[in-house]
Amino acid sequence: MDVEANKAKQIINDNNNDCAKVNSNSTIDDSIPHSSLSVDTALPFPLMSPRIIELCKDLFRKWAKLDDSCFSVETVSGGITNLLLKVSVKEESGDNVAVTVRLYGPNTEYVIDRERELQAIKYLSAAGFGAKLLGVFGNGMVQSFINARTLTPLDMRKPKLAAEIAKQLCRFHQVEIPGPKEPQLWVDMFKFFEKASALRFEDPDKQRIYETISFKEVHKEATQLKELTELFSGPVVFAHNDLLSGNLMLNDEQDKLYIIDFEYGSYNYRGFDIGNHFNEYAGYECDYSLYPSKEEQYHFLRHYLQPEKPYEVSEKDLEDLYVEANTFRQGYLRLILIILVISSGGTTNTRSRRRSASPLHSLTYRDLEQYKIEGSLERVIGSNH
Repeated sequence: MDVEANKAKQIINDNNNDCAKVNSNSTIDDSIPHSSLSVDTALPFPLMSPRIIELCKDLFRKWAKLDDSCFSVETVSGGITNLLLKVSVKEESGDNVAVTVRLYGPNTEYVIDRERELQAIKYLSAAGFGAKLLGVFGNGMVQSFINARTLTPLDMRKPKLAAEIAKQLCRFHQVEIPGPKEPQLWVDMFKFFEKASALRFEDPDKQRIYETISFKEVHKEATQLKELTELFSGPVVFAHNDLLSGNLMLNDEQDKLYIIDFEYGSYNYRGFDIGNHFNEYAGYECDYSLYPSKEEQYHFLRHYLQPEKPYEVSEKDLEDLYVEANTFRQGYLRLILIILVISSGGTTNTRSRRRSASPLHSLTYRDLEQYKIEGSLERVIGSNH
């Protein structure tokens, strides 16, 4: 067990020994403390910091009587959907402990199932993924602090790191989470589509831009993609669904990689999760000229398919997964377009604003036709039926 895990376990144990309040919600372990407090994400940092300290004292009884001067609060880079804060605490014993406070972003309940996230964290944490869940409150959670740096999009394409990400993703996909195992891609897409196609904006400029979107065409393309991907018999796994650089951390000294933040996690198609990750090579500016080459993708896929013996993967298996991932990436781009429309309605979602610059209008169902021309798609479909 690493240092972070030991500290997290000690915080929970100390809380249990002090008979702290626990969450009665069955989706998380009863030993996880719960607070009804919430913290307004719109507060300026000087006003937010005392609220964060109050929250930590309410959650963790061993800190309840500490002076506020024993706490230090700072923002952490890497948060997109959430606001991340590092809270450092000097305990009565003299030990210094750090935790991460995640404040959910506004309107995220439209696209994130928090109950599903809490359940997934329990099982993924037990399998060695992400930070330990230490506490839950009105609009967020407290987790163990991971002493590592957030990756950049350019980091992800470095051969050594790409191989390690692939190996960990393979292991991630083997974790079993209780509950329905139907893939959520199309369920979520058409649910979001209904919301996006029924919006109206008070801002006339936003409304004019909104009215240029052909939702009929978007629905047609999404339906065609759904029909096409249903021809595959690719595995359905518990997928991360948001494996961008901001959700990957590296401790350079220990050479240890962490996959974090499972708020979009659900059962989904394996190819979708891999294609999603490849799209993230484009970075926040959505420069799709950075999309990984076939050679780079093959390097990743070899280490995903056979982590211990990557160069024993057959060319057929490589090509099949390559076609699978690149077909599902189109579903990912349609989903982002729909979520972008929803989140543009007055939210402060930085990720959505940045993605608005992406050339989504040029990414159509016709892009998939190249696979038909090359014969690859028919061969993959044919081999599965």
